[in-house]
Amino acid sequence: MGSAKESRSPRAAWFKATFSDNGGGCVEIALGEDEVAVRDSKDPDGPVLYFSGAEWGAFLAGVHAGEFDLR
Repeated sequence: MGSAKESRSPRAAWFKATFSDNGGGCVEIALGEDEVAVRDSKDPDGPVLYFSGAEWGAFLAGVHAGEFDLR
């Protein structure tokens, strides 16, 4: 996922996981036509990272496969 671009997003339909604990350590995503935007929920006016659909799909596959689980 090295091609993520940091930028600022104008307005988007942002949401976070339903399993989020609202403890302030969450990220929010916005789904675009050709990309997925990710931002820190504590800093909604801060930087936004953009990933292509393929990059986001690879990330989700890694999450589901347990690649990021603490060992």
